[in-house]
Amino acid sequence: MKSTNASPLIKLSLISLTLGGFSIGMTEFLMMGILPDMSKAVNITIPEAGHLISIYALGVVIGAPLMVGITSNMPPKKVLIGLMLMVCVFNGLFGVAGNYPLLMATRFMAGLPHGAFFGIGAVVASKLAEPGREARAVSVMFAGLTVANIIGVPLGTYIGHHYSWRYSFGLIAVVALLAALAVKLWMPSIKSDSETSFLKSLNIFKHKELWLIIGISTIGTGGMFAWISYIAPLMTEVAGFNPNSMTIIMVVAGFGMAAGNFMGGRLADRFSPLTTTTLLLLSMVVTLFLTIGLVQFKPTAILMTFVTGAVGFGMIAPMQMLIVQQAKGAEMLASALLQATSNMANALGAFLGGLPIAAGFGYTSPEYVGAGLAFTGFLFCLLLIAAYKQRAKSMAMA
Repeated sequence: MKSTNASPLIKLSLISLTLGGFSIGMTEFLMMGILPDMSKAVNITIPEAGHLISIYALGVVIGAPLMVGITSNMPPKKVLIGLMLMVCVFNGLFGVAGNYPLLMATRFMAGLPHGAFFGIGAVVASKLAEPGREARAVSVMFAGLTVANIIGVPLGTYIGHHYSWRYSFGLIAVVALLAALAVKLWMPSIKSDSETSFLKSLNIFKHKELWLIIGISTIGTGGMFAWISYIAPLMTEVAGFNPNSMTIIMVVAGFGMAAGNFMGGRLADRFSPLTTTTLLLLSMVVTLFLTIGLVQFKPTAILMTFVTGAVGFGMIAPMQMLIVQQAKGAEMLASALLQATSNMANALGAFLGGLPIAAGFGYTSPEYVGAGLAFTGFLFCLLLIAAYKQRAKSMAMA
């Protein structure tokens, strides 16, 4: 189904996806804000509480292909409703879990629908969009992530700190339930494009171009995560901000992410997803080096927080469109796969970015690591451009 005009129903459909993205964004990022509160309330150590972040990421990586495979022949609308109900149920169970093993189990289960929702939602959004505006439609769905960082996570952190972290996850469950209802009421029925089995759709992995895109996502976008994983010590120890200012600083980063998300969608529609991704990765390299030089001054530190967030999130919609265009016949699997690789980038950026800090190189050292990761992604983009040119040349000679 392809819309030829931006009807009110289509707009409401995209808003329902945004609401789903909001609930998942809160699920993923809220834990960082309430970690100390959870540690005290549940009587576990900070590292043990931190494992709840890692187990969620593992759930995303496993769940992305698994959920798409299980639901490959089902109507996307029903699948999206089911995934949102999973977010609702498992966040609710997490909020009432009475011991650490149950917390780990329910947190893992809450991660399972993450990749599939964004993967399937991205394909659905592109089908609902007007011709030439597909990437912008995808960016509307991912706006839920940015709004979650601007509003949802600070609100959930406040509730968790002043009342109980359990109420915060109860709030997420309610939002997810509302998202499921919104999809049911506002989303038109769309037939599944899957005419091949899930096993046959795995043939997309035979193409080197797909592996290059996976490399771009897993390594290149890790540059942003090397930065944001250590933004707190960067801003407090280097820029000299009071720790109490971190909430405001994270809101600034969230606004940058929101601006970059919509910017990336528009650039991808105007130029191409690959061109946009290539330029943004190179921009990330430059931005991280500028951050190193300008973070010592508070006004420019705030400015670079906004800019770096914008450049980092600007890659989301172009990358989604890039992998969907590559994986004809298995778009939803490929789109969900990108969410798994994004979480791998999160883990890789945080791990590698922490190594130079542990070695005593200071809190600006993750930016060097991030620049290296982003530049590696840029090189993968150049290889992908060369591969596409070679394919075009071969087809012309055939």
